[in-house]
Parts: sequence; C-alpha cells; structure tokens
Amino acid sequence: MPELGDSKEILSQEEIDRLLAALASGNIDEVTEKKKEEIRYRKYDFRRPNKFSKENLRTLHLIHDNYARLISNFLTGYLRTNISVKVASVDQATYEDFLVSVPTPTLITTFKLHPLKGSMVMETNLQFIFPIISLLFGGSGDMPPEVRELTDIELAVIKKLNYRLLENLAQAWAEIIKVEPEIEALENNPRLHQVLSPNEIVAIITFTTEILGNNGLINLCLPFEVLDPLLAKLSASYWFSHATAADREAFARHMEGFLAESELEVSAILGGTELRVREFLKIEVGDIVVLNRKVDEELELFVEDQKLFKVQPGRVGEKLCCQITGMIERDEADG
Repeated sequence: MPELGDSKEILSQEEIDRLLAALASGNIDEVTEKKKEEIRYRKYDFRRPNKFSKENLRTLHLIHDNYARLISNFLTGYLRTNISVKVASVDQATYEDFLVSVPTPTLITTFKLHPLKGSMVMETNLQFIFPIISLLFGGSGDMPPEVRELTDIELAVIKKLNYRLLENLAQAWAEIIKVEPEIEALENNPRLHQVLSPNEIVAIITFTTEILGNNGLINLCLPFEVLDPLLAKLSASYWFSHATAADREAFARHMEGFLAESELEVSAILGGTELRVREFLKIEVGDIVVLNRKVDEELELFVEDQKLFKVQPGRVGEKLCCQITGMIERDEADG
C-alpha cells in the first residue's frame, strides 16, 4: 500500500467512509462509477471562441491602467476638478453582447487608430458626460433631473473632448505602436450602431469614473480583427522590455497583485507507513500508527504537488505551524 501523502488526490472523510462501506459489502465498482460521474467539465461555446489569451488581456489591462492615469490627470487639469478614472475590468465577448449591456441613451464614439485597419468603439455613459458638460458650461457639475439624449451643441463640445481622450489613448499605446486617432461618428442610440458584425469578438476595457460624487463608466471596445496584427506585441515580456522605468514599476505592482490573489495548497507530510487492508479496516479512534519518520527529523513541505522545502513542525499559540529550515534540491525533489 502506498505511503500516506504520496497520492496527488486527498480523499474526504465522506469518501473514506463510502469506500470502507463498499469494501465491506463488495460494491466497490459502484463507488468508482459515482466518482467518475462527479468529474466536472468546463463548458466551451464554439459560437463565442476566446480569441484573446489571458496574457493578451493582462497586457491590455496594464496598458489601459496607464491610460486611466493619463486621462485622470488630463481631465483634472482640463476641468480644474479632481476626477478619478480607474480600470474596472478587461474581458472579451461578442460585439452583440457588448451592445446589449450598454444603456440607452448613451454616447457611442466610433473611431480609428491609423495605421490599424478597422473601426473601434468608445462608449461614454451619460453619468460621465453630463457632469463634464455642466463644468464646461460653467455649472456645478451636477447630473440633470432626467437622463436625456445630447443636443447637437453638446455633441459638438463632447466630440472635441473625446478627441483629446483618444490622443491620450494613442500616447498609452505608443510603446506598442504609433497611432493617430480619427473620430468617424457619434451616436446616441447603441441599438442603431452596427459598425461591427454582431459575432465579432472584441476586447472590452471598462473604466469607472468619479466626478464630484457622480459615478460613471467608460467602455473601450477593441475588435480582435483590428488587434490581430499586434497580438505578438501584446505580451507582458514584449511590453516590459520596451517600457519606461515608470511603466516597469506599474507592471511589477500588477504582477504582485495577480500573485497575491493566487491560491496555493501547502501541505506538510508527517510521514508514511505500510498497512494491509485488513489492518487498515481494524484501525479505531485512539490507535497509534507508527510512521517511518523520527520525531526530530525534518518534514517535507509540498506546494501544490511540488516538494520544495524542509521544515520543522511546531506550534504558535493554539495553531500548528512549520518553520522552513531549508530548500529541497531538484534532484532530491525528483527522487
């Protein structure tokens, strides 16, 4: 019988009880079949394939986190009011799903970034637009009593502002490619906006904004077909090697954040022993099982299924703990 802790799978107490009951009754096959049925599979929608890799999305997050800082500084100076813009999420979906999620009315800006071929979309909802319009026209930056569509004069003013926002976007993308923004059209109703195919896969970068207590959203919609020639450059290694010192620092902070959110299973193996099934079935509460390890001998600490550290067991207060005393060499770990 293999040593305790050598298996990569750890049975729960319920599974152990079920297995012992099956051994006693001779119905071990039924337990095996139930175990197979519990295997879960991740669903994949072939109509909505994931064309952007996780690394592509992480790099887009990094680029547009820098963009959020740029437009925060620009809008704060332009409007002489403290304005906060932060990246909320970076994801991929179909263009149809994006349009369904957009409120009505809103402001859809279709633009190009030359020399990239194809159109992109920026959606700025009215909770972001109206406070800016109020400030530009000498108001207090409050939202109007009712949300309405923008007038022609307001559209003309916001078109100039959006062009400045796109200039900052070009600056954020400068490390990847030099681009020149061009606004093609502005639309109040997203349901009438069909510049892209409904099934087109797009990267959606969502920003949260705060202006004088008013919270709004900005959405950038970047089609896969437009970014396809740049995918090789949308990797953390490429961006990091071509970034400035400030960008490298931001990259390091993001990597620390991603790593801090990762969950790892850490386990220390007290020892192992060999038992016959007959002996195993006779074990009761209070019995002593002799392990193949001395009391003062160092234990092995596993991170996931990798044997990495030598440790000494101990106690801190009422909690059991381990003190790392050394690394396990690769040859020893493989053995």
